[in-house]
Amino acid sequence: MSDRGTWISFKNKADLVLAVEGDKLLFNQYGVILVNPAKHPHVKKELGQQFIDWLISDEGQKAIADYKVNGEQLFWPQRE
Repeated sequence: MSDRGTWISFKNKADLVLAVEGDKLLFNQYGVILVNPAKHPHVKKELGQQFIDWLISDEGQKAIADYKVNGEQLFWPQRE
């Protein structure tokens, strides 16, 4: 079993075939959470929030959608 990025990077060196793709059970969502500065005072809260704001902006969502390996899209943006 492999994620899409690993599969694309592997370049099918062993003449394998995809058995399953697109199944909701294989959904692998990424998320972002700002570290709590009350628990970790050394955290750069403002920079972390700037990153989160960029990530969920139109520009950040486009960067996610445009990221490709060997011409294949790896990630699909989803703000919510």
